[in-house]
Amino acid sequence: MRARATPLTAWLLVAAAAVVFAALLSISVGTRELSFATVLDALVHFDAANPDHLVVRELRLPRTLAGLLAGVALGLSGAVIQGATRNPLADPGLLGVNSGAALFVVLGIGTFGISSVGGYVWFGFAGAAVAGGVVYGISSLGRAGATPVKLALAGAAVSAALASVTSALLLTDTTTFDQYRFWQVGSLTGRDAATIAGAVPFIVAGVVLTVIAARMLNALALGEDVARSLGQNVGLARAVCALAVIVLCGAATAIAGPIAFVGLTVPHVARMLTGPDHRWLLPFSALLAPLLLLLSDVVGRVVARPAEVQVGIITALLGAPVFVWLVRRKKPVAV
Repeated sequence: MRARATPLTAWLLVAAAAVVFAALLSISVGTRELSFATVLDALVHFDAANPDHLVVRELRLPRTLAGLLAGVALGLSGAVIQGATRNPLADPGLLGVNSGAALFVVLGIGTFGISSVGGYVWFGFAGAAVAGGVVYGISSLGRAGATPVKLALAGAAVSAALASVTSALLLTDTTTFDQYRFWQVGSLTGRDAATIAGAVPFIVAGVVLTVIAARMLNALALGEDVARSLGQNVGLARAVCALAVIVLCGAATAIAGPIAFVGLTVPHVARMLTGPDHRWLLPFSALLAPLLLLLSDVVGRVVARPAEVQVGIITALLGAPVFVWLVRRKKPVAV
């Protein structure tokens, strides 16, 4: 076990260093050309009268922090939902959180006149929590409880119903649609300190839940009967995992919108390094996901200068080929 842990610890440190580099790159690169010395000076010796310092502290730093938080949440929630359902193609949207967040954001725009990203956060998180709770509640009905198959079916049904309602509302209100479409694509632009601060407690709570769920997920991966024989409360394990996914994915969706493929693909990349042990898989997923998200955001800033391509488009372009590869694999991925 120690021989196995040593190279994994080394790889974990490499991943952490890569995330730090990606964060510095995210703060340094943008439409406005800034030297690394200027960026460092803005971080250490902030001058409110210096426009370059304002760009770094008021625009790029919150954007980078949003990418880090959303990435951690998406990576962890993807690994948890794949482990809990034993479905290698599951993603955080399986519990309907994306559809719920989208519906509530539309209601917030159309009914309450919300127009700021800070306002979207609370409506998005509330919608994700409600939808996730409904899906888990429906799948829990019956003697067997929330089995992986029932979770998938309930999630698909609730997501389809919520998406239909969302589309109906948007078709009748073009003003709401004009505002909603910028949130829907997935973006880190325009996030401020208040938005970040509002999401931090939820993500911290989600991280704590995933730490609790790590050993439970290892037991569930062996099958329900084996998990019960090992003394695992399967129903409690599923409930903890579902709550972790709802909290994490709800917060990530509220911060950045529905970012596609990060929660699906990152756990598979992490699993290639760690194997099926969730005690290693979860921290690797928590590092590789923000790495992917920040690098995708940087690419989006430079490929279409002076305009930007939103990060949700870049992750979809990168993730779609990986998804096709996963589907076409002859052997299933161990979870």
